[in-house]
Amino acid sequence: MKLSRIATLSSSLLLAVGLALTGANAAQAAQQATPTGYVALGDSYSSGVGSGSYDSASGNCLRSTRAYPALWAAAHSPSSFHFAACSGARTGDVLSGQLSSLGTSTGLVSLTIGGNDAGFADTMTTCVLQSQSSCLSRLATANSYIDSTLPGLLDQVYSAITARAPAAHVVVLGYPRFYELNGSCIAGLSETERSAINAASDHLNSVTAKRALDHGFAFGSVTSAFAGHEICSGSSWLHSVNLFNLTESYHPTAAGQSGGYLPVLNAED
Repeated sequence: MKLSRIATLSSSLLLAVGLALTGANAAQAAQQATPTGYVALGDSYSSGVGSGSYDSASGNCLRSTRAYPALWAAAHSPSSFHFAACSGARTGDVLSGQLSSLGTSTGLVSLTIGGNDAGFADTMTTCVLQSQSSCLSRLATANSYIDSTLPGLLDQVYSAITARAPAAHVVVLGYPRFYELNGSCIAGLSETERSAINAASDHLNSVTAKRALDHGFAFGSVTSAFAGHEICSGSSWLHSVNLFNLTESYHPTAAGQSGGYLPVLNAED
């Protein structure tokens, strides 16, 4: 009887130990399998143009250590961080050159894209250097493109991200309004032009948000975050036109990245 009881207790103890080890191994495996890598895609608003402190290794992509993706990664220590965003990128550039870092281990993807496809740089050059009528005409062309062509291009990018990183939480970030109307600017564009530029930004954000949400992605609007910090506000987080540094013109400063974009990503991640 004693031997039988000892054998039974031994068997029970071994079974309990085995179950505990199995549970621990399963928990460890589940933890290891959880996608926790971060990949930052997109254009100059994600690479950090305008915020300085550029990584020389990024070349013309002008990736900044002060850009919101780098700031988020430094604060959250993801298991891996791939900074692929590049100045001047369009949807086609994301598709052809920025998706290789995505995979099953990717837990978070962020991006801004679409502004260059819609002709952001050309539109602002037209508005600054040409007449009001030319500016408004160019904005009308951009808005037409945003309605007719951009949604399909965004769909291609978003579908490709899902295909490559099916477990990732994707946050698509928008663009700020450029101007505070009736603000401190006493020269430059007319209020009519500034208002039309802001409206075009809102339109781009609206179309982008719909495509993102239809793909099951989060959309982070930065409009409220930049409110009171637009050009002509007296406390701008955006560079105005700079003929000596056109690349940084109309891009967020370091304060715009940390105070505008980063909190929005934090709220959506």
